[in-house]
Amino acid sequence: MKHELKLYCDTTRLADLRKFLNNILQNTSLTDIEQHQVTLAVDEVCANLIIHSHGCNAREFINVEVEKENGILKIEIVDRGEGFNIIEYKEPEISHVKATKRKGGLGIILVKRIMDKIEFEKIGTQNTCRLFKNLKSK
Repeated sequence: MKHELKLYCDTTRLADLRKFLNNILQNTSLTDIEQHQVTLAVDEVCANLIIHSHGCNAREFINVEVEKENGILKIEIVDRGEGFNIIEYKEPEISHVKATKRKGGLGIILVKRIMDKIEFEKIGTQNTCRLFKNLKSK
């Protein structure tokens, strides 16, 4: 079964995203910690899109689709903002981040470590980020 959310590009709407994900994830074999980690990863990707790609323009939106199939949780995030290829992102050295007291830049590292697979696709003006998490059988 596919679940869909139209998420408007206002950071206050991230609470809607977390509630949407919570309702879906509690019906999976993921532990509570894994559910929170997946929610954190999706929240991070969407927050970055809302802030950096859409400039918090509440008239614009992101589509989030969640589907469980063949033991895999697939989360597809589709938008038409400025594209950001999460796969090509070069992780900063943690020591450099600490030394420069830089704020931000660590969320994408978390996403890459939490999710089992990430895909990015750009077709015309449409960007699609797919996040995958393997589910344990019950």
